[in-house]
Amino acid sequence: MASGSKALPVAVAIVVLLVMAAAAPGAEAVCGMSNEQFMSCQPAAAKTTDPPAPPTKACCDALGGADLGCLCGYKSSPWMNLYNIDPERAMELPAKCGLATPPNC
Repeated sequence: MASGSKALPVAVAIVVLLVMAAAAPGAEAVCGMSNEQFMSCQPAAAKTTDPPAPPTKACCDALGGADLGCLCGYKSSPWMNLYNIDPERAMELPAKCGLATPPNC
């Protein structure tokens, strides 16, 4: 049991590191969005901005080309905290950009 309890934090750390490595500048990151594209949406989903900024055209364009179903899988990921992203605000972005949100998101 002790080894199992140690394995989960290690697995989470590996996933976070892989996501961060994939999000290196110029790299194709996650779900069809580069790090630059993710960062264009960050102000509109930031935890610390109240009210949040509206999504920019660059953000909406990035979301329009992204795999939104894939992005839904990251809404409870630990990397959201690393980028200061509020998952609820992030889930509102497709609608604010006039995009359909996947039904199981």
